[in-house]
Amino acid sequence: MLTEAERRKAAEALAAAESARSPIRPLTETFGGITADDAYEIQLIGIRERLAAGETVRGHKVGLSSPVMQRMMGVDEPDYGHLLSTMELTEDTPVPVGRYCAPRVEVEIGFVLGAALPGADCTVADVLAATERVVPALELIDSRIADWRIAIADTIADNASSAGYVTGAGRPIGELDLRDVEAHLTDDTGAHLASGRGDAVLGDPAESVAWLARTVARFGVRLEAGHLILPGSCTRAVDVAPGRTYTADFTGLGPVSLTFTK
Repeated sequence: MLTEAERRKAAEALAAAESARSPIRPLTETFGGITADDAYEIQLIGIRERLAAGETVRGHKVGLSSPVMQRMMGVDEPDYGHLLSTMELTEDTPVPVGRYCAPRVEVEIGFVLGAALPGADCTVADVLAATERVVPALELIDSRIADWRIAIADTIADNASSAGYVTGAGRPIGELDLRDVEAHLTDDTGAHLASGRGDAVLGDPAESVAWLARTVARFGVRLEAGHLILPGSCTRAVDVAPGRTYTADFTGLGPVSLTFTK
């Protein structure tokens, strides 16, 4: 367990790394004994600083939502981070790769909430009832830790490696079974980069959202109406390159794209 001074020092190091686009050594090497609880507190220090500077919370994201990634990290549950107003990207505005340390894209089924979710007792049924629409989404992830050399505490402290997101129009869930939604990621050369299904995310992406609502409730946080929730990637993460456009196409939801420049 770290002291409050050590937690603040770690948060400041991550903020400086993001600002300078200069990644740092893993916190797990610099701060011996760092725990997941320490890491969430470090994340919150950084988020509070950004909110004080005028940013707003637009939602949350879940990471490590696939069994494969959990085994790689040696954990038995996902992690989460915040989506902030400055992270919102649009399909018609190219994104400079140089703004980030080591950017990658992930393919996600996003949930736009029409009502707040309950906390500790949140169920999949609650999630489906509260969801205004589901949207095709690309999450831009980045690591302020050098070479993506991360353990679980590193990524939690680094706001679950959040960096940006873009969404398409989407649709109400209706009769759509999110577990069966297929997603394919391609680039503008026609290369097929990755494929996956909704059930790659904890068996059901709505279960991931319910897990998030239950988890953040322990910290007095609710998932509010209007928030975007990214439940985790259907596919592996893909490194991005300048001059390329990446498109994720979802059965029943349609496509969403993101273009990168230098």
